[in-house]
Amino acid sequence: MKPSSILGSIDLSKLEDDIVEVVFAVLAGFAISGLLMAAGGFDPIRAYVSLFKSAFGDLYGVSTTLSFATPLMLTGAAFAVSVRAGVFNIGAEGQVYMAALGAVIVASLSLPSELYLIAEFLFGVLLAITWASIAGFLKSQRGVNEVVSTIMLNWTGFWIVEYGRTYVYFDPAEPQRTIKIPEAGRLPLLVPGTELYAGIIISLVATVVVYVIMWHTSLGYEIRATGLNPIAARYGGVEVRRSMLYSFIIAGSLAGLAGVMEVAGRPPHYAITTGLSNLVGLGFDGLAVSLIGRNHPLAIIPAAIFVGALTAGSRGMQIESGVPLEMVKAVQGIIILILAVPGLVRMLKQWRGKK
Repeated sequence: MKPSSILGSIDLSKLEDDIVEVVFAVLAGFAISGLLMAAGGFDPIRAYVSLFKSAFGDLYGVSTTLSFATPLMLTGAAFAVSVRAGVFNIGAEGQVYMAALGAVIVASLSLPSELYLIAEFLFGVLLAITWASIAGFLKSQRGVNEVVSTIMLNWTGFWIVEYGRTYVYFDPAEPQRTIKIPEAGRLPLLVPGTELYAGIIISLVATVVVYVIMWHTSLGYEIRATGLNPIAARYGGVEVRRSMLYSFIIAGSLAGLAGVMEVAGRPPHYAITTGLSNLVGLGFDGLAVSLIGRNHPLAIIPAAIFVGALTAGSRGMQIESGVPLEMVKAVQGIIILILAVPGLVRMLKQWRGKK
């Protein structure tokens, strides 16, 4: 089977250009970060060796990398769908919070054990879709800027969930976190002794499903047509407002899956921790993953694994090479920023060209 038949409408010559661009961006990112570490008195070669050994050196490292990549595939796909619809939806962060709260609320109920997991997903994802639909309705029906509305919803969601964690669903034995998800409501670990859980399978399947929807269904066609040129799409018979709203709903469902899985799958907490520390950043990191993957669902998978590897490898850089956390975060930021900038510039040019 030819690659083009597998990848559908992907322009392979453009794909080659994108791969070359990403490779050069990776090399540039590591080079600039290496200079920064050298200027700080650290050995960049030793630090990078530690990073790659920790991320891919053994089964534990690979498992940790994939576990960090699991939610990023979903939040990356959520942002990508929105970009394809022509909106800059950065609300995945708040939707992750709300979905996690939904899973904890279900965990607080007395249910037959076999119902916990499915109820967590249903209620958590429903909360996330509801949260996303607020911004979607304001954008599609009232023209409210989605950047402003999603930022406000992110903060509102943060404090609602933090209030719930602190005053309603706290664990009396360990009040710094919520009650735990019961064992019957947890996703199974794929590799014992690691953080890799079955959510990786859900993320991979969901990302592929997003690709199929966006490139092989009329709904996806209408969403992409709306993003490319809403005026032309309207003349072509597309319900632009409806397509825009659907893009928010799809994005909310993906972010919701990520939020539920982080509390129902990732050990050891199986709960929401102080300051939402186990959830904060998943939505915004997905934005970077999407830009690295050029807002294409299939390309988001390796992009998420790459960012997951940087996170997993950061532990090795600190422990084995003595690079302080602040420097590690700066290195990660530089590499991700340089990788994401070409995609961001391209996206802004496309949007400017439509005006």
